[in-house]
Amino acid sequence: MTKKQKKMRARIIVSGILYACLFIADKLGALEGFPILAVAIAFLVPYLIIGYDVILRAFKNISKGHVFDENFLMMIATFAAFATGEFTESVAVMLFYQVGELFQSYAVGKSRASIAEMMSIAPDFANLEDEEGNISEVDPEDVEVGSIILVRPGEKIPIDGVVIEGESFVDTAALTGESVPRKVSPGADVISGCVNGDTAIKIRTTKAYEDSTVSKILELVENASSKKSRMENFITRFAKYYTPVVTIGAVLLALVPPTILGIMSGNFAYVSWIHRACIFLIVSCPCAMVISVPLGFFGGIGAASKIGVLVKGSNYLEAIAQMKSLVFDKTGTLTKGEFKVSEVINLNGFSKEDILYYAAYAEKFSTHPIAKSILTAYGKDVDLSLISNQQEVSGQGISSVVNKREVLIGNYKLMQANGIDCEINDSPATICYIAVDGKFAGYIIISDVIKEGSKEAMKALSKVGVSKLVMLTGDRKEVAMAVSKELSLTDCRYELLPTDKVSNVEELIKACKKDEKLGFVGDGINDAPVLMRADVGIAMGSLGSDAAIEAADVVIMDDDLRKIPKLVRIARKTLRIVKQNVVFALGVKIIVLALGAFGLATMWEAVFADVGVAVIAILNSMRVLSSNYDEKN
Repeated sequence: MTKKQKKMRARIIVSGILYACLFIADKLGALEGFPILAVAIAFLVPYLIIGYDVILRAFKNISKGHVFDENFLMMIATFAAFATGEFTESVAVMLFYQVGELFQSYAVGKSRASIAEMMSIAPDFANLEDEEGNISEVDPEDVEVGSIILVRPGEKIPIDGVVIEGESFVDTAALTGESVPRKVSPGADVISGCVNGDTAIKIRTTKAYEDSTVSKILELVENASSKKSRMENFITRFAKYYTPVVTIGAVLLALVPPTILGIMSGNFAYVSWIHRACIFLIVSCPCAMVISVPLGFFGGIGAASKIGVLVKGSNYLEAIAQMKSLVFDKTGTLTKGEFKVSEVINLNGFSKEDILYYAAYAEKFSTHPIAKSILTAYGKDVDLSLISNQQEVSGQGISSVVNKREVLIGNYKLMQANGIDCEINDSPATICYIAVDGKFAGYIIISDVIKEGSKEAMKALSKVGVSKLVMLTGDRKEVAMAVSKELSLTDCRYELLPTDKVSNVEELIKACKKDEKLGFVGDGINDAPVLMRADVGIAMGSLGSDAAIEAADVVIMDDDLRKIPKLVRIARKTLRIVKQNVVFALGVKIIVLALGAFGLATMWEAVFADVGVAVIAILNSMRVLSSNYDEKN
């Protein structure tokens, strides 16, 4: 418990003991000989101990023009109970209300705990190395891109970068939820927020602190609660109108029936009807709904963060629960994107070395994984002075002049468009066709592999009810269909340009039923427009581009697709719990309100309908944090 919660607990105990003594004395008749004013003052002591802050908040809110809230309802109801001589009930209402508030405060703290762990990844300092090799401790925000920083054993990596010296294991649990440390050595990329193992390493920073992974994550966490679900917005609007309506209803209940009955019978029983109005006010307090709905969603976001998934708002959690279609990018999402040259076919007098030479020079400035695999296979330095007039042909490949010879490298469409005579290769691997000075030189076969866990993820998604699994890719038909068949996808669309992906997603969204949502999973910078267009955009956080993470609604920190079905289970359980809370709270309140209006309910039923229902709803909301989402539950 926090210091504030412990103070409230102490107030509840002290007030509860005093109230219990007075309650027993009252039931035994020990207070009958005392003046009514003395008895009222005696009960006022535990009442003020436990309820002074509620009264202060009520008056403060009234002074600001915010009259109708739970503090106002509690104050008016308990004041009215005191005025009619119902001292024990008045103190009991305030006491149990504060017990409910303590439960709420503790529950919110519990649900925030998983997300608060994310906040602990923020680095306090960076060990900056200057040109003379001296190490000084500085603020991470003051470290420039390209600086050298030292990360000692047990310290957090403050900024994204590349290891240049030392080998170690880094703990990524705070970011990804994975307990197994990852080995890093010179040349390995490392992200901020991870904890270094038992060996010091030196890192050359590749980003400024504000652009680093840890900074982006903290920003997402801080903004998560601002994006509310439709249900939360409804409850907020509902409470806004509900509270003044029931307050006016309570006033009318206290005055109209006794006045009419008094005129008819001559007995104006205002005290009895004011007592009924107090019960009406206590029951009508919307605490259970106002508390439990956002608490349920916050618990869902906390449960997701426990498995290494960041959800940017409860509105996206609600959309995930309704997701029936999921669209995937291929490279880097379903497949590793670690392309390797598996074969070089040389034709028309060109050698394999010639083909790799021209291909590597033509692809030198490309950032595509295929280009990197060709450069790796070439394995030599590239003389940039020999490259000129390089142009990218969208959706086809690259045109370049290498050592005064015109080189074309790309897909079969590029060869066709330039009148190069060649036969199409039907291999399911990626084929790079190469022509030099208008003559077909051969082709390079490049293979990609299915990412670990992709098959299991597709099966699990089908089990949780995501019925449509679609892959969108710019690869040719044979490659795409081979991947689709291996993963048992329901649809596959290939040879697409980035703009085609957006139009395909829009088409799939139109095909969804009214209450169904569509999600898109991607990792590349060209996926950002599609991530924004989908109902739920899911980005790969570890290897994904900054643009994709920024555009997405959900970020999977370790790129494990098997976490998506877990997230669907979390979202659906969250929605079930929230709906249970709303139905239960409204049902109990309506019943007790009706009983109270007819004089059939006492203050004790009113206390249960308010505080009891709120506590039950809060405890129900906490279930979302304690469940195991590896299997259907």
